[in-house]
Amino acid sequence: MEPVDGNAIAGPLFEHFGSEMTAVAGSCAHCGKRSQIAELVVYTKAPGRVVRCPNCGNIVLVLVQIRGTLRVDVTAFRMAQAQT
Repeated sequence: MEPVDGNAIAGPLFEHFGSEMTAVAGSCAHCGKRSQIAELVVYTKAPGRVVRCPNCGNIVLVLVQIRGTLRVDVTAFRMAQAQT
């Protein structure tokens, strides 16, 4: 299965968060690698979309449809706070 970059989940993330998310930066909870969502590695041929860290390969996000509702687990991707 060939992975794609984080731009492949732009639509579902926009649907869930209500804004463009691919430029959002965060760090992997496993190795600490800082990346933008667009730089993450996405596997789309699963029951949902599995998103992995480009550095260590651990899962950092999971997107899945449950009874027609998008569920997003971002617990392993620590999103950076917006600077004001």
